[in-house]
Amino acid sequence: MHFSFWEKSGFAVLIAAWVVWGSIQVGNALVQPTQLAENAYPIEVAESDTAAAGDTAEAKVEESAVGLMASFDSAAGAKVFKKCAGCHTVDQGGPNKVGPNLWGVVDANKGVHDGYSYSAALLAVGGTWSYENLDKFLKSPKDYAPGNKMTFGGLKKASDRAKVILYLRDNHSNPPPLPQ
Repeated sequence: MHFSFWEKSGFAVLIAAWVVWGSIQVGNALVQPTQLAENAYPIEVAESDTAAAGDTAEAKVEESAVGLMASFDSAAGAKVFKKCAGCHTVDQGGPNKVGPNLWGVVDANKGVHDGYSYSAALLAVGGTWSYENLDKFLKSPKDYAPGNKMTFGGLKKASDRAKVILYLRDNHSNPPPLPQ
């Protein structure tokens, strides 16, 4: 007696289904799970920054670079400024590149550097480049002056911003005093 391919295949599928069904029946007979009232092993999960900001009413206190400036020197700022050097110079009387020359920028009026055309968004902000304003701008230029020309994403670390601000302060003919 010879069985065809289809008969053999059907028999194999039937046997496999019986094995699976039988395993489930035997497993359910041996183990009868009960629902626990609480987890046997509590799992503590730390809230992420985004969840904490959305769930709590308290605003997260942002670290300011101005308070960290006394902890660094301008040599450390020169290293961080290399991220900016592709578009800016800090030499006295130096040329403008994609961005303006930043010699003497600390406490200078915004948008008045000779030979550079500032965006309307930055001109609308007005004021001077105080330590606080530089900190906010360096953190996120797009948030500080939405629509400005600067494509740099910003320096997220307060320590990096503090170093760059100190470096810019030292590249000034009459450096303003450090904040208290």
